[in-house]
Amino acid sequence: MREISLRCDRYLVNTRITPNQLTYLMTVAGALAAPALLVPGIPGAVLGVVMVQLYLLLDCVDGEIARWRKQYSMAGVYLDRVAAYLCDAAVLVGFGLRASDLWGSGRIDWLWAFLGTLAALGAILIKAETDLVGVARHQQGLAPVKESASEPRSSGMALARKAAAALKFHRLVLGIEASLLILVLAILDTVRDDLFFSRLGVAVLAGIALLQTLLHLVSILASSRLK
Repeated sequence: MREISLRCDRYLVNTRITPNQLTYLMTVAGALAAPALLVPGIPGAVLGVVMVQLYLLLDCVDGEIARWRKQYSMAGVYLDRVAAYLCDAAVLVGFGLRASDLWGSGRIDWLWAFLGTLAALGAILIKAETDLVGVARHQQGLAPVKESASEPRSSGMALARKAAAALKFHRLVLGIEASLLILVLAILDTVRDDLFFSRLGVAVLAGIALLQTLLHLVSILASSRLK
């Protein structure tokens, strides 16, 4: 995406558009992934990917413009984090509603909407667990955590963390990766002519999100980040 964003920068850097305005636009693009996924079939999945990729593009552009103009602000950092939370949640909630078959001729199955929301909650909690380390340290008057402190003190925990990092299954609950998975599942659903694969995907992502929420919390408590 940097290859595209750097080309966009040349048209924006001399305009009145501020980095924070671009961040607001980025937030809207990420949030629109949810209603985009409600469009039935492959077109909705493609539209969801487009919204998330637009979010990603603007996420690159706002930071590049801010660095070029030296227009840094605490509000910009805060808004960027809000957008990241919102995009991940929007994709997963939209996926759950999509799997519930809102526009189908039969009865709406809200179980899948619930599981999608559960996956979104897990994705948000994972980010919150990381951010709250900084909050806890700040409230105790401690310096920001160093990268070395994130290493688990237990050798078993360190091995488990390396295995999880190698498999990268946890990335499936992030908006960018999840939107691409949803597109693949939409294609499979079209071949099968039902929502079997989407519903399976929602269940798997909900399980991954809940498991990752627990494992990430244990990883933080087992490291030196809160010491």
